[in-house]
Amino acid sequence: MKQLMTGNEAIARGAYEAGVTVAAAYPGTPSTEILENISQYKEIYSEWSPNEKVALEVAVGASIAGARSLAAMKHVGVNVAADALFTYAYTGVNGGCVLISADEPGMHSSQNEQDNRYYARFSKIALLEPSDSQEAKDYLIEAFRISEEFDTPVLLRVTTRICHSKTIVELGERNKVEIKEYKKNTAKYVAMPANARVLHVKVEDRLKQLEKFSNETPLNRIEWGSKKIGIITASVSYQYAKEVFGDNASYLKIGFSYPLPMDKIREFASQVETLYVIEELEPFMEEQIKAAGIQCIGKEKISNMGELNPDRIAKAFLGEEREQIKFDESGIVGRPPTLCAGCPHRGLFYALVNKNKDIMISGDIGCYTLGIAQPLNAIDTCICMGASVSAGHGAQVAFDFNGVDKKVVAIIGDSTFFHSGITGLLDIVYNKGNALTIILDNRITGMTGHQENPGSGYTLMGEKSHIVDIPKLVEACGVKNVKVVNPLQLKETELVIKEALVSDEPTVIITRWPCVLKKFTEEDIAEFGNAKAQCGVDEDLCKTCKVCGKIGCPAISFGDKAKIDEAMCVGCDLCTQLCPFKAIKKVGE
Repeated sequence: MKQLMTGNEAIARGAYEAGVTVAAAYPGTPSTEILENISQYKEIYSEWSPNEKVALEVAVGASIAGARSLAAMKHVGVNVAADALFTYAYTGVNGGCVLISADEPGMHSSQNEQDNRYYARFSKIALLEPSDSQEAKDYLIEAFRISEEFDTPVLLRVTTRICHSKTIVELGERNKVEIKEYKKNTAKYVAMPANARVLHVKVEDRLKQLEKFSNETPLNRIEWGSKKIGIITASVSYQYAKEVFGDNASYLKIGFSYPLPMDKIREFASQVETLYVIEELEPFMEEQIKAAGIQCIGKEKISNMGELNPDRIAKAFLGEEREQIKFDESGIVGRPPTLCAGCPHRGLFYALVNKNKDIMISGDIGCYTLGIAQPLNAIDTCICMGASVSAGHGAQVAFDFNGVDKKVVAIIGDSTFFHSGITGLLDIVYNKGNALTIILDNRITGMTGHQENPGSGYTLMGEKSHIVDIPKLVEACGVKNVKVVNPLQLKETELVIKEALVSDEPTVIITRWPCVLKKFTEEDIAEFGNAKAQCGVDEDLCKTCKVCGKIGCPAISFGDKAKIDEAMCVGCDLCTQLCPFKAIKKVGE
């Protein structure tokens, strides 16, 4: 049977067919749908882990126990998981173990566009790169075979276009792989210095075996066309190059990209007149090929920044400007991303910045990063998951130590707090800091599409679970001053913030209201109700003072009078609390 699938769906299918029994991840675009689709296969245990390090360690533990396992994450998540990765690269596996890294050239929803192929080289493990959905499925299955044959974890690297574009996939049956016998082997799995020195020797020998395999495997194949131009390429760049050059070039299509097949590359290079290396982002292959003394042209022609596409390649290598569809740009209105109408974060941000101008707001990764935008202008920094708390503490220490009278507020979401904010809060308490931490508990992992987390009460597999009580968790960290507020109640929120900003001890405010897009659970309905309403403007009372516009709600616009879009408004009530003329009222309750 054949089916149209995204790369992420195909990877999930590959996990099923490969006989995987344990899969773990932390959600992050463009990788999120891998585990969401794996969870549909009940033969596989799947989970959302609190962070990427935990996800990989779950996979490592399952692998040592003898099961085929995988962990999936976006590219920056591998930074979090790297500690486990580098050590497991030394010990090797029992059951096959694959780490899936979903890289994001172009940074559509990421803070950098790092090229994670270097992680394979750095950690000395095998690297595979599919170029379409069929290969995404097939390569994952092959990755498990390679993992077990060569006693190594394997990195399967995909990119946004592979993850989210669709191609036809031929489906197969599940390979019922029996769990391997677990045998106690401390020399292999206890990575203490004496053992690690021995393991390192084995790792270097393994790399030699993997390079030999790289030269032999059909994952790296030559497609002969015109020999005037030879192109070495991989991943989605292979598809782009084929579209641009067609039969006017020959191709060495790299699927197994670390270690590179240098013997095959030399053979290919010797038979073409001009050799191009076309790869997205960094010159990963090009550097190694040139270091081997093989002449080629790559980044001299095309940038290491942003996504490639056929137009960019045609312009860079052939000097062709492809015709674009002409249209009238004068009528296009810029639409920057914004917090949704009814988002509970909006009330918190307004309450925080409305009367507190001289503060530094240390932000984090999540929907709430959009608080940076006008008119809220409520975020000063955004570094990485959990950094708001740690960096906020560091900034407050720097201000206090140098006599600067400025208060720091750290903003972090519930899922991000579970991911890596707890240790930052422990740091504040242990080192007697006084930065204010605000945890935005919207009852779900919002930014990546409403995935469950330890505070939601449900697992990825849909089972009811223990709900982590954030106030009790914060108190257990040693914070004595803990307040919980409804961020849609502005006066209450402003008062709590005012008191917290003058505190000399660690203080945590928890805003608790569900994401406006969240499908309410029975627990949500019991706590928050399920009433839906809208707000409307009494034009006779409206003075067009635009005070209601200060919250930046996309449902509010202005003409002769203020107007509220009925299709967008969810009746969060923030605007009614702001209007000095009582011109905005709830309707439809």
